[in-house]
Amino acid sequence: MSHLSYMEKLLDGAEVEWKKLGDVATLQRGRVMSKGYLNENPGKYPVYSSQTANNGKIGSIDTFDFEGEYVNWTTDGANAGTVFYRTGKFSITNVSGLIKINDTLNLNYKYLFYWLSTEAKKHVYAGMGNPKLMSNQVAKIPIAIPPIRVQSEIVRILDTFTELTAELTAELTARQQQYAYYREQLFNAEDKGSEWKTLGEITKKWYSGGTPRAGNPEYYEGGNIPWLRTQEVKFNDIEETNVKITPAALKNSSAKWIPENCVIIAISGATAGRSAINKIPLTTNQHCGCLEIDSTKALYRYVFHWVSLNHDNIKALGQGARGDLNSSIIKNFRIPIPYANDSDKSLAEQARIVTILDKFDALTTSLTEGLPREIELRQQQYEYYRDLLLSFPKPEVASHD
Repeated sequence: MSHLSYMEKLLDGAEVEWKKLGDVATLQRGRVMSKGYLNENPGKYPVYSSQTANNGKIGSIDTFDFEGEYVNWTTDGANAGTVFYRTGKFSITNVSGLIKINDTLNLNYKYLFYWLSTEAKKHVYAGMGNPKLMSNQVAKIPIAIPPIRVQSEIVRILDTFTELTAELTAELTARQQQYAYYREQLFNAEDKGSEWKTLGEITKKWYSGGTPRAGNPEYYEGGNIPWLRTQEVKFNDIEETNVKITPAALKNSSAKWIPENCVIIAISGATAGRSAINKIPLTTNQHCGCLEIDSTKALYRYVFHWVSLNHDNIKALGQGARGDLNSSIIKNFRIPIPYANDSDKSLAEQARIVTILDKFDALTTSLTEGLPREIELRQQQYEYYRDLLLSFPKPEVASHD
């Protein structure tokens, strides 16, 4: 069915009225509320600001400025023009604006929210280098107003897509939390009489890497030696690398062969603390640190799961402006070794933990690859139908201020 015929059927001969938002609604700004004010006046009523995380909520206080149904938009900063649907009792800060529809008008708040979700960003402008969408500009935004029954049907359809995306996102979050919980429980040191060892104590050898001089074709063209960079270290098994180097590169740089099944930890910059296991012999750049684990003391996959669990703790040990790690920091990080005085029993328990975590990891990886893709497809589908359902013929006069 064509776009035009679908819209004609939905409208069923009814007219679409075009008005500027300022003619059909009252606009106002929020008030200044510092972090100290929020801390000094705790309560149950949410305060919304310019951030997009947590639906814009930055805290709760003991009073509220607004009650009822509204559309809320961000006025300043990187998120200028972001739109929210609000209900209940709440307050907003001074980098937010609020829209109250005139009582005499047949305009659905949810419909207005969906309309502005596509339109508001188009009116954002640069104010002193800072993106802005102030009330005077919002008031000029043209609004297509079909009959209320048409608005309600559009809202019903778009709400369905929104709810499905929310359910998929909640499913992904729940599975990740479940995995994190069981991983922490399996590493519980008190249950197994574990002894805390440093990573250095269970490591046979530490390897670092190097970068062959960039731009030298002799070092890269036709190369077949896998060369790992930190952006490929993503809590994963490394089966291949994006870049290969030549024997000449290996001979004339600090890059060196690293045996398979090492625990690799990124030690520099934004990726610091991330880990991986190389399932093939390879070389790395200087921003990777590699632990060859002593197999008589610990299983490399047990160590990998532990350092993955402790990514944030390891990253927090970084030094300097870039938060860099080094061999000393890594080797001094502690790990619980179960039944450390009985090697066979210890390795058997580690193997049991690894088997469980590998299964969880496989499930979570499947979910974290599959569900985000599904969420992305649903979002694209939602945006397609949103644009379709909100594409009313626009009279020429409505395009002028």
